[in-house]
Amino acid sequence: MNGAESPHDVVVVGGGLAGCEAAYQLAQRGLRVRLVEMKPHRRTPAQTSDRLAELVCSNSLRGAALSNAVGLLKEELRRVGSLALRCADETSVPAGGALAVDRERFAEAMTRAIEAHPRITVEHREVTEIPADRPVILATGPLTSDALAASLAAAVGAEHLAYYDAIAPIVSADSIDWSRVWKQSRYGKGSAVRGDRAAQREQTAPPERAAPAEDAAERRDDAEAGDEAYVNCPFDEAQYKAFVQALVASEKVEARAFEEVRYFEGCLPCEVMAARGEQTLAFGPMKPVGLTDPRTGRRPYAVLQLRPEDEAATAYNLVGFQTRMKYAEQLRVFRMVPGLEEAEFLRMGSVHRNTFVDAPALLGPAMELRALPGVHLAGQISGVEGYVESAAAGFVCAILLAQQLRNEPLRPPPPTTALGGILTHLGRKQPTYQPSNITWAHIAPLDPAHGKLRKRARYEVMAERALRDLDAWWAAG
Repeated sequence: MNGAESPHDVVVVGGGLAGCEAAYQLAQRGLRVRLVEMKPHRRTPAQTSDRLAELVCSNSLRGAALSNAVGLLKEELRRVGSLALRCADETSVPAGGALAVDRERFAEAMTRAIEAHPRITVEHREVTEIPADRPVILATGPLTSDALAASLAAAVGAEHLAYYDAIAPIVSADSIDWSRVWKQSRYGKGSAVRGDRAAQREQTAPPERAAPAEDAAERRDDAEAGDEAYVNCPFDEAQYKAFVQALVASEKVEARAFEEVRYFEGCLPCEVMAARGEQTLAFGPMKPVGLTDPRTGRRPYAVLQLRPEDEAATAYNLVGFQTRMKYAEQLRVFRMVPGLEEAEFLRMGSVHRNTFVDAPALLGPAMELRALPGVHLAGQISGVEGYVESAAAGFVCAILLAQQLRNEPLRPPPPTTALGGILTHLGRKQPTYQPSNITWAHIAPLDPAHGKLRKRARYEVMAERALRDLDAWWAAG
């Protein structure tokens, strides 16, 4: 439907994952939708494309196994017809035990699906204040414009709407020194593969240092695919300590004097982690456990991993190395990484703002602002964190709004499911509300009748219960 004068039942502001998912689900339920997206007239600092559903931070949708909460959330979204998960599966690239996508193909698939839907009209303009049209879904994401954020703040009286987030650099595959790195997913099945594929694997020797205890589910997640998706850049102890010192001493892009910097704990800049202690990175994104350098037969002291950005693996991002360092400092410090001495940086890391509301205080059961009936929030502006969670929030918001418009009783996803866990987080009061990825703590615990189970067994039972309850809820709806 392309006529600008055609009536619409719902306005959705924002063409990211949450907005596209919400628009699609509403349209699938017979509602006419006007999706308003400010590109190409204006872009945020992190955007480079005019397509809908652009992934600006990473191409990874994280773990795929049911033994972790986000893997369960993805499977639930598949079962209920999520557009985002369908497009992600169609455009996936190798990523060990994770689901990662080719960014360009994913955005193209999402854009085609939205623009081709007969009940969705896409309108390109910037929205600078909360629309008077009702109902409306605000799904403007972490980079909500200053004007719209100010309008929202004035309407709800929220004192704290923003914190800062960071994205990782991307390097060209052709510029990596493949003689110094190798491909292997952590705990990957089969042998590690030399990056230059020139030498046969040497005989394995005992590891250089004992591995700390690791969660069994994590080991399986990384091993499941049996591929060698990740490129590993190994550090010895001296190299690692010099790298950490350089991160700490580097010049950073500072926030303006009147702005408060509040980072999300799950996406800290690498230099912030480095400043917390010399070994923080070695037990975080640079942990070497589950990896063996085929040149030495030993586990390195630390490893920086690179993950392919596209299906052809022409570019790689630095996993876990989101940063607020100045560009010149990024070139200097990241070229200390073995294998990246001559790296060509296709995208530098940068800092960007994340805008969200205090959901437990402001949102009702249909993700509707209590102060503004008919105004619903979805995605990261509501207080979820992550690509999959944003799409899930868009899905849930659309389902609940459709029920409202049909004058039906609200039937949210069961709290035993990961989709229900999205609502649990948005409604869970905290001393200081913070965005969050989906975790098992957001899903209703097992009945005591199950007895005391080990963590892995408990998660497996919770996943089985979630899918069973989801199927029953979906069939009844």
